[in-house]
Amino acid sequence: MEHALVIGLSLALILGILAHKLKLSPLVGYLIAGMLAAQPWWGQPVDSHIVEGFSHLGVILLLFGVGLQFHLKDLLDVQKVAVPGALVCMTVSTVMGAMVFYWLGGDGNWISALMFGLCICVSSTVVLTRVLGDNRLLQTPTGHTALGWLVVEDIFTILMLVLLPVIISGQELVPALGSAAVKLTLLVLCVAFVGRKIIKKVLTYVSKSASGELFTLAVLVFALGFAVLAAKGFDASMEFGAFLSGMVVGQSKFASRAASDALPMKDAFAVLFFVSVGMGFDIGGMLEHWELTLCTCVVAFLIKPIAAFIVITLLGKPLRMALKTAGSLSQIGEFSFILATLIASQYHMLPAYAANVITGVAIITITLNAALYRFIPMLAGHLEKKEIGRRPKVAGRVPAPSIDKHRIIVVGYGPCGEIMTDILLKYDLEVVVLEMNIETVNRLEKKGIPALHGDARRRSILRMAGAEQAKAIIITSAAAPSHDIAESAREVNPQISVMAYTTYISTAQLLRRQGAETVFSGEEEVALSMTSHTLLSLGATEEQVARERYENRRRLAGVYADNIPSGV
Repeated sequence: MEHALVIGLSLALILGILAHKLKLSPLVGYLIAGMLAAQPWWGQPVDSHIVEGFSHLGVILLLFGVGLQFHLKDLLDVQKVAVPGALVCMTVSTVMGAMVFYWLGGDGNWISALMFGLCICVSSTVVLTRVLGDNRLLQTPTGHTALGWLVVEDIFTILMLVLLPVIISGQELVPALGSAAVKLTLLVLCVAFVGRKIIKKVLTYVSKSASGELFTLAVLVFALGFAVLAAKGFDASMEFGAFLSGMVVGQSKFASRAASDALPMKDAFAVLFFVSVGMGFDIGGMLEHWELTLCTCVVAFLIKPIAAFIVITLLGKPLRMALKTAGSLSQIGEFSFILATLIASQYHMLPAYAANVITGVAIITITLNAALYRFIPMLAGHLEKKEIGRRPKVAGRVPAPSIDKHRIIVVGYGPCGEIMTDILLKYDLEVVVLEMNIETVNRLEKKGIPALHGDARRRSILRMAGAEQAKAIIITSAAAPSHDIAESAREVNPQISVMAYTTYISTAQLLRRQGAETVFSGEEEVALSMTSHTLLSLGATEEQVARERYENRRRLAGVYADNIPSGV
């Protein structure tokens, strides 16, 4: 077991870093790592069954993460585009994929052809969010539309995972579906009502403790526990149970913290899932069926996004938005692997070589998608210069700004944070508060102020707060790790303005050297206030006091700048 884990994870790390350097999705590196790990070069064969066992945990946690980020509101906000667009696009992809497999797959079986088409009609959540994030589009209308589109595809995939065992079991369809519907309804009610109360009480209690690992453990127990409950108690898939438990946690005040803090092992298990897929990939078999591979690539990389582009354009959306949304969908990924593996290995409704072709197509389309997406804005600009897709100007109307309000992130909601938030809201700015106290978050949400429960040092939390589009981040607590927060904020958004409050002058100077525009030090402000009060009490004029404050501020900054370690 150790042999398999060390080889798989080590290769995944090296090739993942290489893929990142080449501006490709790390998934490409993970899949290639699996291909290399399966080779007979390592002294003893790597046990693929052990890796597959761990990768199954990765699939469960992956579905838990999907449920965690599943928000019906996101779908409702873009339902007029995402719902019809996703349904039309999946239908076109399924039909075209089925036709390709029927004519080139070799067995002439329409059932296998349909299964093949269903496997390639959904895009990768991991790849899409990564591409949109890298291009700073997650918090834009394009990003919201693409994510809503993914929600529809995720719902479809979940339904496939639930219904496939019933449809393929050979039972009479209507009674089997009726029995499954009753069991699934009971499972949903059990998780939604009983599980919700348990999860809320346990996570509230654990979050108040100082032990971060207990919070991590609690979330993992809920994810895996409800997965087992779904399989053993209700004859449903473990993936569906994990998805439901993720939804419950996602609807709680702990969603942001669970997404960033509580699943440190999720990514490792997910990596093992992609490594195991790569281990089962046979490049020779893919080349043997090169015609099927090529035509499937055309469906996934060209026909599917073209269908999406046409639908979005017909629904009256701008050309630039249609291009960016459609381009993000031009790939297949983890759900295609899951469905293909399930249908081929467990239900034998798809030949093994077909699942191998789907893996090859995923590697090709993920690579092309990450490499070529950056050119879409150039294409949109070129078309707009030629007045293609540009909306005609309407007389008497002022074009609406792309961003109606400036977004400001406030870290901490103590006395300083509360005053800053009130002032920013008073001047009609968009404010998001990041706070580690769950009770404060609950109080803010009751007041209608957007707030997230989580550590502002984590880039995932900052992205949830919209840091990629934010104008500024204000650190209002002297106890907060200002240096780490500012560094993470700069990594997420190099243009973000940083304002911080800290206790010591040396820390303030460090933050200024790091690039923070405005830093207030408790030591400095108290020293200057005491000096000003003393001078005023001795009869100095306001002009003299202001001059002394200026000189002393410069002197303090210069003195403490020399005390900062050069290696920081």
